[in-house]
Amino acid sequence: MMSMTFGVSSSVTLLFDFWDVHGPTGMLLSVIVVFLLTVFYELLKVWRVWLGSSSKLAQSQSPYAAPPSVRSDSISALESSISALESSPSESSLTPMQTPPPTVNTRHSWFLHSIQTVLHMLQVSLGYMLMLCVMSYNTWIFLGVIVGSVVGYFISFPLLGKI
Repeated sequence: MMSMTFGVSSSVTLLFDFWDVHGPTGMLLSVIVVFLLTVFYELLKVWRVWLGSSSKLAQSQSPYAAPPSVRSDSISALESSISALESSPSESSLTPMQTPPPTVNTRHSWFLHSIQTVLHMLQVSLGYMLMLCVMSYNTWIFLGVIVGSVVGYFISFPLLGKI
């Protein structure tokens, strides 16, 4: 039966039978791998937030954009007629105009949603794998996860502020 207390042994099996660690060198390599996986986990969380905010920004950025099928000369004629209407006082200029609904590119939004779904699946899987590494009750692996989480958050937090 496996011990349910933390130990400082250099012998542990992590996640799979082939990841069987015996000795200090193997433990050091395993701690480095777990550390890097945890840093990647933290960066993955920020990447998902960035994708979500960039997709919302792209959808709300240009609600008045003309579709590509409209020719440029018809756009300039439309702009000149709008400026002529705005310069003349009339009752219609005093009434509020209804804004057209923003056009959403459904193919682009589905693509971004698919990417976010895959990243979410990867994030959840990686999170559970890291939890199982901690549940090996090895102090070195536990410290690798904790330090990796701190370093990953330290690296990714400034990126989160630029979103």
